Amino acid sequence: MTIEIEKTFQALPREEREAIIQYGAALRLSSLEKQLALAQQKAQAFEEKYHITLSKLETEGLPDNASHEMHEEYILWRHWAMTASKAKQELPILRKIVQ
Repeated sequence: MTIEIEKTFQALPREEREAIIQYGAALRLSSLEKQLALAQQKAQAFEEKYHITLSKLETEGLPDNASHEMHEEYILWRHWAMTASKAKQELPILRKIVQ
């Protein structure tokens, strides 16, 4: 199916293909910026709650007396940190396309 879509897309005039790519990139850029803001907000909330950065926590390890809640939140914290990292890598590329 992907090859068929690519062939159909390539049949469009160049200007139309560029417009579609720029429009799609602009939508993705907006979505990714919101995702980054949310991920940073969530990570910041964990830092404030536990009074430690994720990188320091991973260096030191979870405390021996860490609660079940902290273990679960550590997993969420890592998720949000990875989400933010991925978004930070993709945003500059999308910004170039949109410009």
